[in-house]
Amino acid sequence: MDQRAALVTGAGRGIGRSVAIRLAEKGFHVAVNFRSSEKAALEVCDIIAAGGGYAFPVQGDVANPEDVRRIFSAVDERAGGISVLVNNAGITKDGLLIRMKDEDWNSVLTANLSSVYYCTRAALRGMVRAKWGRIINIASVVGLIGNPGQANYCASKAGVIGFTKSVAREYAAKGVTVNALAPGFIGTDMTEALPVEAREALLKQVPAGRPGTPEDVAHIACFLASDEASYITGQVIAVDGGMTMC
Repeated sequence: MDQRAALVTGAGRGIGRSVAIRLAEKGFHVAVNFRSSEKAALEVCDIIAAGGGYAFPVQGDVANPEDVRRIFSAVDERAGGISVLVNNAGITKDGLLIRMKDEDWNSVLTANLSSVYYCTRAALRGMVRAKWGRIINIASVVGLIGNPGQANYCASKAGVIGFTKSVAREYAAKGVTVNALAPGFIGTDMTEALPVEAREALLKQVPAGRPGTPEDVAHIACFLASDEASYITGQVIAVDGGMTMC
């Protein structure tokens, strides 16, 4: 990819980890963002280096605008700016709405939605100047269909989808594409923490009959990051084994 650089937020584990590794395999220099798990981020960088790629860790909380400025300054210094941004970082704090604490609502919206705003705003100036950029936002199928006990998480992911479409319209003529992926039941640390009964109930909703893998999502993210995807923007692609098919 002519030494283009990519920033993947929350890249120490799960989907972010797989996306970072796959982008490096495609030739991108990869900035591996993490908030607190430096060890996991360094492991990702080691895997990429072992495969002949180039990656470096960048610490920072993407829900904090000051940290975002510092992250992008570090990436500019190490890689000369970014061509691809993958907004992957996110959290859950589940609970029925009537019992949900204000801080649980606010923290999830900030971590999952405001972070996308902060990072996208920071990335756009360089992308517009270069007349080439790819922004890939990791949403969720629950942002399309909702889920009991996750009003805050679902609202944040639905917000990511609306944000994606708006920014795509603003910058489509500038050579910048903005798309969202909506993973379904993906085998990650987050879903493994669910009770067995909850995982079994989710699996029954998947026509493919199996959970997805982080790699299933990473393959699509890499396609959207490529030159071949230049005519795809403002789209929400469900990677869900048919879970939300119309």
